[in-house]
Amino acid sequence: MIALVLQSAPAASGGSPTGIVGYLTIFVLAAFVGIEVVSKVPSILHTPLMSGSNAIHGIVLVGAMTIMGEAHGTAEVALGFVAVFLATLNVVGGFVVTDRMLEMFKTKPGDRAREQAPVAKAEDPGPGVPSGGAA
Repeated sequence: MIALVLQSAPAASGGSPTGIVGYLTIFVLAAFVGIEVVSKVPSILHTPLMSGSNAIHGIVLVGAMTIMGEAHGTAEVALGFVAVFLATLNVVGGFVVTDRMLEMFKTKPGDRAREQAPVAKAEDPGPGVPSGGAA
């Protein structure tokens, strides 16, 4: 049974001869490239990139719902539900992470009050006038 799955025989209708081993190789290579690319991103760019990935995950969610809408059979509906659930987790998680990152850049209410409060300075009477009394 496993030998049949691991065979990379071409499809009868002229499809791709790539088998599961080929797909796993592509997946592993893509994972390594993804890790390298993401690890090189400076932290100042994480928020804009997260916003872009939220848009992509939204498209994935719409696609998963479209495919699930045309599912026929219990297995297809179950896989469609899992796809919609995981895509929803990606969208919501992305927005939560973006919101938490943007919170780091907001000033706290106490800091804002200190910035706006006028600082009382002793008036400088000018040169030649003693600071202890009137001239």
